[in-house]
Amino acid sequence: MASEIRVYQVDHVYESQDGSEVPALAGISLEIPDRRFVAVVGPSGCGKSTLLRIIAGLIAPSEGGVTIGGTPVTMPREDVGIVFQTPTLLPWTTVLANVLFPLSLRGRVNSAGRDKAEGLLRFAGLAGFEHKVPSELSGGMQQRVAICRALVTNPNVLLMDEPFGALDALTREEMSLELLRICERDPKTIYFVTHSVSEAVLLSDEVVVMSSRPGRIVDRVPIALPRPRGFDFVDRPDFLASARRIRAHIFGERHGLGHG
Repeated sequence: MASEIRVYQVDHVYESQDGSEVPALAGISLEIPDRRFVAVVGPSGCGKSTLLRIIAGLIAPSEGGVTIGGTPVTMPREDVGIVFQTPTLLPWTTVLANVLFPLSLRGRVNSAGRDKAEGLLRFAGLAGFEHKVPSELSGGMQQRVAICRALVTNPNVLLMDEPFGALDALTREEMSLELLRICERDPKTIYFVTHSVSEAVLLSDEVVVMSSRPGRIVDRVPIALPRPRGFDFVDRPDFLASARRIRAHIFGERHGLGHG
C-alpha cells in the first residue's frame, strides 16, 4: 500500500490562554515519498511537533491539508504508528501487554498478534522482559517497548516526535543504531522530529530545516550516505558538509548570521 505523505500549504494558529492568536506554521508544503526517512530539525517552538500532530490526524490545520497514500487525513489512522518523547507506557501492566495494547483496542489480540509482539521484543533485545512492568526497565528499554508498540500493527507510516530526547547520550546513540536496524529490516515512511543535527543526518534520507515560529521550511537537505550506516560515518566529509549546511540555517538565524 502506498504511504507517501503530502502536506499542502498548511498554516496553523493556536489560541493562547489570553485569547490572542499565536501562529505556529505558515505555508508548509512537504512531500515524503513512500518508504523514505525524513528528519525535521529547527529551533525550539518552530512547529515541528505541531506538524507531526497534523499529519497524525490528532489536530486539524487552520488552513491546508494532508494526505497519506492519496487519502485525506481527517482523524488518526490505523496504518500510522506514533512514538513520542516519553514512552507513555501503561505502568500497571506488563511489557507484552503494553506492546499488544493497540491490537487490544481493535479487538485483534490473537496468537498471530502475540507472535508479532514477541518477535518485535526479541528483535529489540527485550526477550525475557515480556512479563516485567515498565518501572523495572531503564529509560532506553522503555522507549524500545514504545517503538515495538508503534510497530505491532505493522503501520505503513511511523511518526516519531523526539523519541530519544529524554535519554542520556550513550543510550541515545544506542537507540539511534537500533532504529537504523529496524528501518533496514522493514522500511517505512518516517517523519522524525529531532533537535540533534548529527542524529538527523545519520538516520535520514533527507533533512527538512524549519525556521523559527511561525515555522516555514527554509531548506531540504538530501542525505546520500550509503546504507547500512553507523557512527563511523560522522567523520565522513559528506556527513560533515550536510551537518554544516543544516547548522548554518539554525544557528545563523539564531545569531543573526548569514547562511553562507
